[in-house]
Parts: sequence; structure tokens; C-alpha cells
Amino acid sequence: MALFLYHYYDVATGPFRNLSALPLNEAQQIQKGLKQNTDWYASRRADDYVSIRRKVELLARELFIAKGGRPTKEYPHYMTLGPCEWIKRWYPNGEEIKLLLDDVDPEIISFTYGDLFPTMRYKDDKPYRGKVYLKDEILGLVNEYGWPQDWNKHGDLGPERYIEAQIWDDHSIRPFLESWASSR
Repeated sequence: MALFLYHYYDVATGPFRNLSALPLNEAQQIQKGLKQNTDWYASRRADDYVSIRRKVELLARELFIAKGGRPTKEYPHYMTLGPCEWIKRWYPNGEEIKLLLDDVDPEIISFTYGDLFPTMRYKDDKPYRGKVYLKDEILGLVNEYGWPQDWNKHGDLGPERYIEAQIWDDHSIRPFLESWASSR
């Protein structure tokens, strides 16, 4: 069975826009602006979100390297393993990009069972908290626990709503960025 990665974004801003790509002050200003627009899911984030996010990304990168990952970036591009329509609804004009998992070099992709932010910060006794996984490991976790997109569609069973993929390189996403840019 072919597995796909999905990236959700707003048509107005385009795909793979990442606060971590910006200088800290600029990222904080954009996040502050997002908080003003209640149409965006990002308006719910805490005021210190950007600084915490950078710490969480650094930890995930270090854990990925310790497992043999070879990131070429300081921060990842985010996708989900399998579809998650809930994320598409985060945006006023949500769209999705779909990428075959097998088309991504396994040395530049890590996974978390759930969104990176709560996975690294939520404190409970679930064995997948605070960890990143390689491709074969995450598929084993899916066999053991199932797809969060299925068993927690409404988010009432914990913070796991999807399996997140962190792509630590630009190569796999470049065609999507170029396509989006040329369509403008």
C-alpha cells in the first residue's frame, strides 16, 4: 500500500511557510498578527509559542541526528503521514499537497506520533512522548497504536490527532514551491 505525506496551507499565503525560517523578532511579530485573526487556528497559540517552538525543533533535530538522521536544515518542513482533514480546516482557504512517502529520502525525514509540539511537551506515561521516529519505526508504531487520525478524530482522547512528518531538507518540497510561485 502506498503511503502519502500531506501538507496543508492557506491559498493566500502558500505552502511550506514556516515561522522558524524567519529571524526571531519577525516570527514573533507574524505570530502576534496571527493571534489577531480568529479565522486562523494559529490565533490560539500562546504568546511564547515561537520561542518554545524553536527549542522543541532543536530537541527533535538532536534526537533525529542521534538516530542517524542527516538533516540539512535547522528546522523542518511539516507534513502529516496520511490525510488529516482537520488541519485543512485550520485555514480560511485550506489546500493540500500530497507527496509519496517513498519519494522522500529516509535520512532527512523524522516522525512524531502526534504533533511535534505536544509530543515533546505533554507529560503522561505514553511511550511515544518526547521521541522522534524513523520511517520503519513509525510504521511499527502505527501497527501497534493505530492512526490517530482514525481513533482521535475529534481530539477528545488526547493531543494526538495525526502522525507528523518533519522533513529536514528543501529538496523534496522544492517542486511544490516552484509550482505555487509560478501560478501566482
